[in-house]
Amino acid sequence: MTGWTMKNAETVTFGGAGFDRADQLRKDANKLAQLLDDPDSRVLPVWRGKPLMCGSDHVALAFLSPDHTVFDDAREAPVFLGMQEGAAFFARDTSPWKAPEQDIDRVGEFADNSQQRHPALPEDQYFGELRLNMAHLSARDAELAAMSVGVFAWHRNHRFCARCGEKSNISTGGWQRTCPACKAQHFPRTDPVVIMLITSGNKVLIGRSPHWPEGMYSLLAGFMEPGETIEAAVRREVFEETAVKIGKVGYLASQPWPFPSSLMIGCWGEALSEDITIDPTEIEDALWTSREEILEAWANKIPTLVAARKGSIAHFLIKNWLSDTLS
Repeated sequence: MTGWTMKNAETVTFGGAGFDRADQLRKDANKLAQLLDDPDSRVLPVWRGKPLMCGSDHVALAFLSPDHTVFDDAREAPVFLGMQEGAAFFARDTSPWKAPEQDIDRVGEFADNSQQRHPALPEDQYFGELRLNMAHLSARDAELAAMSVGVFAWHRNHRFCARCGEKSNISTGGWQRTCPACKAQHFPRTDPVVIMLITSGNKVLIGRSPHWPEGMYSLLAGFMEPGETIEAAVRREVFEETAVKIGKVGYLASQPWPFPSSLMIGCWGEALSEDITIDPTEIEDALWTSREEILEAWANKIPTLVAARKGSIAHFLIKNWLSDTLS
């Protein structure tokens, strides 16, 4: 794989569509207030991490006017996302709304296919799990959904000042929290994660977590540690999980992953051996599989080998490896 580059790296889901975040407006409270008074401004409701969507085969985000009654339950100000064609886009957390009890049993699960419908909205609009719908969204909608879900997850988990413990306040258009006591400023964080396409000849190394759906396998991945390079993290994570030693390592593509706040750094690596000894505290299983076996699995001919979810960088990297479009 020496010298490989990804020709279409930025076509990965959440890879972005060039949306203008207009960060120069975030500190202009008066301008943001004017934009929120503008009926042409669009606001995306997000309920418990699930953005408002519409459609089934052709899924799209559903934006509302800033004064829509859906936002009557919101407790925090909207987050400013940016501008497009002269219109302002915001997102607002509507999690305080109480959805019907029968609709929330699966909320938060890995495979949450439940849909919550607000009584003030049309029947074809619903709060849907982003991971199940991400591959169906346009590049623009996927980018805005990732921004919104990610920033609300950060706010949800960082309500109190990490320095003194005081409850902090949202500021800068939703992209900062400021402590009223010690004046510390806190900004959204992103946790780097390496995800690896490890190959040996015609085979790729895949593994599975015990928390995944039955039979689902994906590429190995793990969080980077302080003081660690990407290359070192790739070698360490693969060895920790499978005892497979890695030689050459290179970068392929990246993907924002707002579940809750990761940046997936896609890499390739050349295995120096194929002997696997899994660490059961890390993964449930790992195996080498050939291109032909993966193609059969993706054609649903191997029920015990389920592909990584469409829209994930794992699926993206494997698909490009299968079609020889990594170079």
